[in-house]
Parts: sequence; C-alpha cells; structure tokens
Amino acid sequence: MNRSKLPVALLIFSMLATGCSATTNFEAAQQDTQLRVKNSSDTAVPRTDKFSTTSFGNYDFEATLNGHPPMYGILPLKFNGGYLAVDILLFAPATFFNLREVFPYYQFDVASGVIRYKKNESDPWTTFTPPPHEAERAKAYFAQTQ
Repeated sequence: MNRSKLPVALLIFSMLATGCSATTNFEAAQQDTQLRVKNSSDTAVPRTDKFSTTSFGNYDFEATLNGHPPMYGILPLKFNGGYLAVDILLFAPATFFNLREVFPYYQFDVASGVIRYKKNESDPWTTFTPPPHEAERAKAYFAQTQ
C-alpha cells in the first residue's frame, strides 16, 4: 500500500470498527431494581453495558422490582445519521448493521412503568412508556429464554 494512503485507510478502518458497538449506562428510579436486556448477561442496576449497533434488531428488556409487576418493553434506540453517510460513501452494505444504537443513558422506573433516556448527561430525560405490543413481545422473548 502506498504510504500516503495508509493514514486514510487507518482512519476508515477505525471509523468502521468504532461503529460496531455503543456503551450505555443503566440506572433505576427505585433501589433493588433488576434489569435483563437481550444480549446481556448482567442484571444489576446501576451498570454500564455495551451493545452492538443494529439496523433492524431491537433490545428487549425486563425490569423487576419486588412488590410491582414486571415491566417489559424494547429499549428506545437512536438513529446514526453520521454512520449512514459513511456507509453510503465507503461501504453501503454496512447500513444493514449500524443505523441505530442504544442511547448513552437510561433510567428505569418500574413503579411508574416508564423508561427515561437521554443522549448527553446534561440533557433532560425523555420519558417513554412501552406500548402493549412491545411489552408482549419482550415478555414472550424472556419467557422462552428461562
């Protein structure tokens, strides 16, 4: 490989490699909440976890707290416009793998049945209530994995 092309190749490789996963922080409004998320083996909250980016997949979750019914749903994911541009310019098939990723911050409120999420630590929380069809899908997923 030509020496002048090596830095460009390394930059492209690093962009593609970093686009493969995203780190998130899970916390809970109530102490003693347990959280199971598809493709994660940990259940503790708070915790930091890493998830693959995805275009078509979802991350089902089950949040439990003694004295409350379990809360089921699918994590809200953010769209990666920058990844889309890079995919189109450099490797279009990558759009099948990395258009969406987890938000960096989630808070589960089992007592209220809501998830809060945000992109930056200083941002206000966005509140999301999982719709019944997503809750049923996640419930079915965790029922088959037990």
